[in-house]
Amino acid sequence: MILLFQFGAVCALAQVTPEGITPKASEPEAVVRSLYREIVARHPVGVPHGEDREQIYPYLSKNLIRRFDVNQACVRDYLRQNYEPHSKPPFDWIDLGLFSGMNEEALPVSFHLDRTQPLKDGAFRVYLRLNYGQPSSLIWHVVAVVVPENGRFVVDDVILQKDATGDGVLSVSQILTHGCDGSRWVGYGTKKDDAQ
Repeated sequence: MILLFQFGAVCALAQVTPEGITPKASEPEAVVRSLYREIVARHPVGVPHGEDREQIYPYLSKNLIRRFDVNQACVRDYLRQNYEPHSKPPFDWIDLGLFSGMNEEALPVSFHLDRTQPLKDGAFRVYLRLNYGQPSSLIWHVVAVVVPENGRFVVDDVILQKDATGDGVLSVSQILTHGCDGSRWVGYGTKKDDAQ
């Protein structure tokens, strides 16, 4: 009887959640580590699509995924208003590694978790150091905001430090709204926090 109970407990712990994340990812550090393994392997630039989306979205909160979806509706509205097939849209995030930074910072080769800070309501800030080049010729920092959701931890936002954007401290959730009023494209400079 005890052996049967132990076997059942081991099987329950080994099950994969519907989102595809094993129970060990329930700790804030573990979900950030899993997400950044994907970021280092894939180097997504702009809003993740296709296979990048499939591999990255399981680590994100419903709130952040909704922000990506609203952003993409705003992109469609921009294209409807300004269709020019050979011009690059003006979105400030289009060449940005939303989880890491601009230029070389969009291509981290490794990461290290520096520390974890508990916040109110069970949320955490996980501070990361990212590296580019060998041996680590460029080092910068980002902060992942991790929240509990449906019995597990997920990344709800990423804060790009001044050294990662050149524009001061910005979060992914802020960057995704620049030029947008919800799903409508309104242009830059129309809201207080918009990039110029």
